[in-house]
Amino acid sequence: MTGRLLVVGGGVAGLAAAERLASAVRARGGDPGDVVLLDASPRFGGNVRTAEIAGCRIDVGAEAVISRAPGLLDTCAELGLSDEIVSPRADGAYIWTDRLRPLPPGLLSGLPGGGRELVASGILSLAGLVRAGADLVRPSRPLDADESIGSLVRRRLGDQVVRRLIDPLLGGIHAGDCDELSVKATAPMLAAAMATGKGIVRGLRANAPPPSGGPLFISFRRGLAELPAALRARLDGVDCRSETAVRTIQRSDDGVLALLADGSTIGARHAILAVPAYAAGEMIAGYAPTAASELAAIRYASVATVAMAFARAELAALPAGSGFLAERRRGHTITASTFSSQKWEHLDAGESALLKCSVGYSGDESPLLLDDDELVAAAHADLSLAAAVRATPRESRVFRFERALPQYEVGHAERVQRIERALADAGPVTLCGAAYHGAGVGACVADGRAAADAVLAPQVARTGEAHPTGQR
Repeated sequence: MTGRLLVVGGGVAGLAAAERLASAVRARGGDPGDVVLLDASPRFGGNVRTAEIAGCRIDVGAEAVISRAPGLLDTCAELGLSDEIVSPRADGAYIWTDRLRPLPPGLLSGLPGGGRELVASGILSLAGLVRAGADLVRPSRPLDADESIGSLVRRRLGDQVVRRLIDPLLGGIHAGDCDELSVKATAPMLAAAMATGKGIVRGLRANAPPPSGGPLFISFRRGLAELPAALRARLDGVDCRSETAVRTIQRSDDGVLALLADGSTIGARHAILAVPAYAAGEMIAGYAPTAASELAAIRYASVATVAMAFARAELAALPAGSGFLAERRRGHTITASTFSSQKWEHLDAGESALLKCSVGYSGDESPLLLDDDELVAAAHADLSLAAAVRATPRESRVFRFERALPQYEVGHAERVQRIERALADAGPVTLCGAAYHGAGVGACVADGRAAADAVLAPQVARTGEAHPTGQR
């Protein structure tokens, strides 16, 4: 394999792509310095961020990964992180409607809870329960076309299920509006359930994977940032440059030419763009205008995390459990709260107890206009209403993530296909990251490695060498 390989973007997808490329270069006796990783920010890791509050390390962006993500546990083993894995305690969670109501078991893992638990929770009114029950007796058929999660669930289970369960859950995860988010791209398990002919509830149960015996969500003792840090540590010899922004990607005689913000250029035989869709679109506007136009149409939501530390005794009356999701109501600021010291055993130590609140989604980013002190006060007011948290935090910090979460709106999968076709016709540029095939951390790692494999595949085909993944 000859020629420089360029990766733009040092989040987990870019780090995973660069690590895969560097491994292949070393395996063939090449110079890992031929792999160049650029990131515009001062640090690598993207939106995976672990910060310190009250002497504790706490995740303030993504805080867990789905253990079932393809290849994730193998990746952890390769990176020496297996012994660092931790999982949440098996405590329940809540939905904040008029008050905190217990979330039926199974919903956080994508399965409907038992009917008794749902009735007992009081989340749905009697009319809402009757309406939702219609799904159990109505047959279904495969979806003819993509549609919004809200449209499908409202049609099958009623509006209350959308507002009080599905939107806080799926909308909260993606900081989006379920009436805009795509079933096909965001919740394919719902489409698969409909295809069984049994409706959503019975279809989800019929398609449930067998119990794995392990936790669904995992993190690491020193925070999720250990994952990008471990990937970065594997880039010994790679030309890694932070605070290096790319303006444009242009064609060259032997590949591509990246024009940097400082006016210098870097040539490469192939470039992997592991940056947000809007940034990738700006970079390739002249190189691949059709793809750039589609990339610009992918919307993003800005969000913030408010982390608070309290004296442990001041939270003694906090409800047992890992936290709550919030029904979106006028006057509410937060979309969710994590009782971090109760959720994660490794944070349940010392004199302080930690809480986090999530703020902002695509339908309403107005709370993000508040300054930090105002945002802390608004989040604290919501905590007081929802969970009687009235003590003043001994320490608080606000972490803002501008245009952080891509919105997989109706037709997203088809849009991604059009982008990939346009780039395949244009030449040696590949995209990866949260905007395309999955926004979770595990999905981003898998997408970064898949992008690297796509770059490596032509060389493997020409030489017959063993692929770094064991493929040929």
